[in-house]
Amino acid sequence: MRISVNKIKEKIISRYLEKDNLHNTVKRTDINVLLNRVKNNQKNESRKKLYFSAAASTGLLLFGLIIF
Repeated sequence: MRISVNKIKEKIISRYLEKDNLHNTVKRTDINVLLNRVKNNQKNESRKKLYFSAAASTGLLLFGLIIF
């Protein structure tokens, strides 16, 4: 009985120890990748704003022509 309890305790403890080893790994990121991602996001946002403003002005123009 005592042997099985010790084995269970060892398994539980080993699970926590394995997770600690995973957290100690160092993650490195390249600054150029991050800067390029920011630049691409800014381009996409400006395009979306341009498309939205063009669609909104076209909608207003068509609405004005239909009413008047």
